Amino acid sequence: MTDFEQAAKRAEELRAQLNHHIYLYYVLNENEIEDYEYDKLMRELQGIEEKYPSLLTPDSPTHRVGGQADSNLFASVEHRVKMESLQDAFSESEIRDFDTRVHSVVDDVLYVAEPKIDGLSVSLEYVDGVFTRGSTRGDGVTGEDITANLRTVRSIPLRLKEALPFIEVRGEVYMPRKTFLEIVREQELNDEKPFKNPRNAAAGSLRQKDPKITASRKLDIFVFNVQQIEGKTLTGHKESLDYLKELGFKTIPFYHRYDNIDDALKEVQRIGSIRYTLPFDIDGAVIKVDSFAERDVLGSTAKFPKWAVAFKYPPEEKETVLKDIEVNVGRTGVLTPTAVFEPVQLAGTTVSRATLHNEDFIREKNIAIGDTVVIRKAGDIIPEVLSVSVHRENAPIYTMPRECPSCHSPVTREPGEAAIRCNNPDCPAQLLRMLIHFCSRDAMDIEGLGEALLEVLVEQGLLHNAADIYRLDYEKIAALERMGKKSADNLKKAVEESKKNDLSKLIYALGIRHIGQKAGALLAQRFETMDALIAADREALLSIDGFGEIMADAVLEFFALPQSRTLIDDLKAAGVNMRSQKVIVDDRFAGKTFVLTGTLPTMTRAEASAIIESFRGKTASSVSKKTDYVLAGEDAGSKLTKAQQLGIPVISEKEFTEMIEK
Repeated sequence: MTDFEQAAKRAEELRAQLNHHIYLYYVLNENEIEDYEYDKLMRELQGIEEKYPSLLTPDSPTHRVGGQADSNLFASVEHRVKMESLQDAFSESEIRDFDTRVHSVVDDVLYVAEPKIDGLSVSLEYVDGVFTRGSTRGDGVTGEDITANLRTVRSIPLRLKEALPFIEVRGEVYMPRKTFLEIVREQELNDEKPFKNPRNAAAGSLRQKDPKITASRKLDIFVFNVQQIEGKTLTGHKESLDYLKELGFKTIPFYHRYDNIDDALKEVQRIGSIRYTLPFDIDGAVIKVDSFAERDVLGSTAKFPKWAVAFKYPPEEKETVLKDIEVNVGRTGVLTPTAVFEPVQLAGTTVSRATLHNEDFIREKNIAIGDTVVIRKAGDIIPEVLSVSVHRENAPIYTMPRECPSCHSPVTREPGEAAIRCNNPDCPAQLLRMLIHFCSRDAMDIEGLGEALLEVLVEQGLLHNAADIYRLDYEKIAALERMGKKSADNLKKAVEESKKNDLSKLIYALGIRHIGQKAGALLAQRFETMDALIAADREALLSIDGFGEIMADAVLEFFALPQSRTLIDDLKAAGVNMRSQKVIVDDRFAGKTFVLTGTLPTMTRAEASAIIESFRGKTASSVSKKTDYVLAGEDAGSKLTKAQQLGIPVISEKEFTEMIEK
């Protein structure tokens, strides 16, 4: 047996094992192996597919982690079966009116009642049991192709348990509440605008150009309808849901059939009573006619099917007294006001605090301490102040402090910004948040140095700035509660390993305002060393493609601060790498943009991209008039077509190799 044949056999075994464990964990909430063992299997399969790209199959679990960003994600998809929306009902009488209309057309109706998941509706298509295309609902007739992103949703089967010739199902992609709160917490730590609710978070995550971002958001799905099917006859809704379970889909979590509207209404009320105990958001309950034949008889209006109705639960609102307004300082120095009010029961939990966002929000609502305010939970999760119902007599509208509540330095509000900011980099309130960012995965990636331990180290006086991470006393750390020598040794290894990081990660870790990962990479590529970056003037910064005045000024302001220069010197003295590790060969591709498409014969796209960057070129995910070359391999697809339409030079790997060997 050749090496390729052995690899093909092993890849097939690994795919079967991984798909089995994915189904157990993400659909049945069971697991047979530890995460470590699962990760080892996944890495082994990734290694085989990287070595032999032809072995990558549509149902490979490696699609779950996200592939290369692809601009073709959002091509239009025409839905052969319209993805209809439902008519809303807001009272019991409206539900009974629906029942009357149904019985005026058909007799002996059976209803199915189920929760209405608050997410993003999508279509999933399978040919011969393999997932081939996924799309958004759009306007019901035309949606967007988001196949690559949907492959990263681990509860979506990439291969069904029965190889039907064709099936299209409809489901609701959502973000679990726990995941949503984790992401919002991270956004708040980084002074980013947090997602408003899980539905918006799910929708935004699904429409990312880069599937890796979608994969990181831990989205989930409930499938609730068969749109089309070949090779199987189904007569009713409950039967179809039972069958979808057999195929391996994660279906709507509970659904029951009733022979009268009274019992269906009781189920709607029951679902409403437990909605806040569920780990996902619902915004209502749906009552559907079970029989597909009866649905055909009932038909649809121009907007809605006549065989279903959605009862919408009203958002819960409570009044309470605003006792105080606290002001917290974020990682980048932003002052955020928080309302502290008399505790109230809201959406299943006791709440006593809610963000007031900024000074403009307080003025717009005319909020004063002592007011009676109306509270609700945005998306049934995050408490928010809706309005003032009773203004305390003669109480002044709250004004934000003019000095930092932590370090008492003067605060500023820049033109065009709503945020008030403390600009003192030594502000104690900013320290913990800055350290959390510095150690995070996308920054210096120091495993084991998470928020809880960082908080302890700051409280113990062992950390005063990021450079202190490289001067830690590991004997003292070993003596801390829940640590010990082994944990301290592991942390020491992680800290030492982080010194080798590329300059781009260090730049991002410094937390310079307006400078994210991509900007950090651009700065590292342009200046190559930290010293060269520090010495750069405004003109040099603005010469970087993609850099604007706000970003350039933020870099200049950061390195102009004595505290920043001291921090860099301390990091340098500790042995932290200050150079870009991407070797620049020459400038032959400077100013040139390449788009890579298809499977190259001997190199991966990542390898080709690295070569292009080593000659100071750049890669893009979409073909446009600004594209200089399209490097195309097998199965190039629509990018190749677009390049040909625009007259952009298309080169093969052989021609590319000739360009770099000259």
